[in-house]
Order: sequence, then C-alpha cells, then structure tokens
Amino acid sequence: MATGTEPQPKSGTAPGGGVRDGTRAAIAAAHLRTDRWWLAPAATAAGLLAFVVYSTWRAFANADYYQAPYVSPFYSPCLADNCEPMRSGPNWEIFGSWWGLSPALLILIFPLGFRLTCYYYRKAYYRGFWASPPACAVAEPHKKYTGETRFPLVLQNIHRYFFYAAVPVAGILTYDTVLTFRDERYEWGHMGLGTLVFLVNIGLIWAYTLSCHSCRHIVGGKLKHFSKHPVRYRLWQWVGKLNARHMQLAWASLVSVALADFYVYLIASGAFDDPRLF
Repeated sequence: MATGTEPQPKSGTAPGGGVRDGTRAAIAAAHLRTDRWWLAPAATAAGLLAFVVYSTWRAFANADYYQAPYVSPFYSPCLADNCEPMRSGPNWEIFGSWWGLSPALLILIFPLGFRLTCYYYRKAYYRGFWASPPACAVAEPHKKYTGETRFPLVLQNIHRYFFYAAVPVAGILTYDTVLTFRDERYEWGHMGLGTLVFLVNIGLIWAYTLSCHSCRHIVGGKLKHFSKHPVRYRLWQWVGKLNARHMQLAWASLVSVALADFYVYLIASGAFDDPRLF
C-alpha cells in the first residue's frame, strides 16, 4: 500500500542534491520541526562572532594590557622585547626587536588553536556559520559531505597537540593570578577586585582545559582493566564529570577570559580604578 513516503526513482537527482537526491523519502518539507530551531545556531554564531571581533581588536591594539599587578591573559606570556616590562611577570624576550607587531599574536595562536579544534567548538561553528547541519533533524544545504577528511578540516585532528600547548599556557596564567595578590608597588598581601576576576577566570580555564575529550582519553584511554589502574581510573572519572559540562565550561571560560582582558584594559587605560579589598 502506498504511503507517500516511498523513495523516488533513481533516474536522476532532485534539485539541490545532498539529502534532496533520489534516495530520500518523498517528503516535500525540508524538515518537520515546528519549534524555533534556528535560534540556537543563530545565538551561537552571534556569541562567537562577538568574541572574534573583540579579541581581534585587543590582540592588534598592542596597548593597555598591563597595569601592575594585572596582565591581560591575551598578552601572557609576553614573548617579544616590545612588551611592557612586568616585574616578576612572564617576560620572555624570545623574539627580538625585529618583531614589530603586537606580542599577543605570538601567544594567542595556542589557546585559540585549542578552542578552534575543540570537539564542542567544532559543532558550534559548523552549525552556526556553515549550517553543517544547522540543527538536529534539519537538512544541511550542502550538496556534498566530506566530513573532516580533506584540507583544511583534516587539521582538526591536531587537537591533542594543541591540548599539550594549552596546559602550560594555563599554568602561566595561574602564575599571573598568583601575582595579583601584590599591590601596584609589587608588595605582597594585596587583593583587589581584579584578583577575584582572575581567580574566577583561571578556575574556569582549568576546568575547560581538563574537561577536554583529549584529556579524558589521555588519562584513561587504552586501559583494558581499570581495576589494575585505580589512580588513572579515578582521574578518568573526575575528568568524565567535567567532560559532561564541556559545553558550559567552553562558553563560561570564553566569557571569563574576555572579561579578564577587558578589566585590565579599563584599569590600564585609566577608565577605572581597581577597588582594593585589603
């Protein structure tokens, strides 16, 4: 008995290709969703675009990124000799005077590479910007699907190596956070509002970094018997709990690192005075 959903004849390809070809069930509608399915990818695209615009501006600004004892996470560690001198700070003048661009461009490639290749962020910008697919049960508009098997998307497979680079960067930002317990004269025993901002930021950065799928595999992958590796098994459980919140941590840490940078910008530009708690 005909149901109206039989596959179309394979004599040709229907206009549009992809899921619109002759092997698709004969359903006229592109999808049957009646909710506002477009809202999530649109919000994701807007949020990511806002961060890209802000971080690009701050990375190329090359100004207002240090005010003792705070240094912007976008500029730490500072790898060029055109950095502002930071007493006891992460000044590593690896690149000499020939480097005339913003020093932020030397270090941001590592945390940004880590996020760009992150499993969650792939889903986010694939859906938000490329509509691949735009949402669950909504057909993507592309005629052909090759996944991550071709250049440049095949480079997504280096995510684990960016994880190896992101861990020491998080360690350096932890050191920067410890330095925020100094005052503007570099004397210990200070705590300002900026200290709290940095503490929240580094907590979220570590939580996001350790919740990474690669971290979970490194901790507990390739184990045939968890009972023989109780320590790694416990670590794997802890990372698994963080991994379940990977999306939330990805967004929270993205917002917190931008807010930490903006806080330093306000102080360094003289627009705001850091309130001292003690």
